Amino acid sequence: MGGDVIGLVAVVLTCGIPLALMYTFYRVRKLRTEERLAALARGTEIPMEPELSQYARSRRAGVLLVSGGVGFILMFAMIARVLGEPETLVASAFGILPLAVGMGYFLDAALIRRDLKAS
Repeated sequence: MGGDVIGLVAVVLTCGIPLALMYTFYRVRKLRTEERLAALARGTEIPMEPELSQYARSRRAGVLLVSGGVGFILMFAMIARVLGEPETLVASAFGILPLAVGMGYFLDAALIRRDLKAS
């Protein structure tokens, strides 16, 4: 394959995958709304799902980002150890970003909880 085709595929995938994800999210949301409206039209009682508090959302994001960052760091550390390529450890430094953002979410959750207890 020529370099032009590889570049074209990279651009199409880079733009196409996020567009497909957005369309899927939109479509699922639209189907849920139509289902709710149809149930309301029939007179069916629809239980409302309780919305998560700001504290719970921050805590969930913190857990996901910290675990993802630690997993990323450990993955590249294991690759470097097994393959014997110490320069692979440089890639594990990219795991620090989600780790730091996750710690920020934990801090946010702690501050929100403190504010809720104070009021």
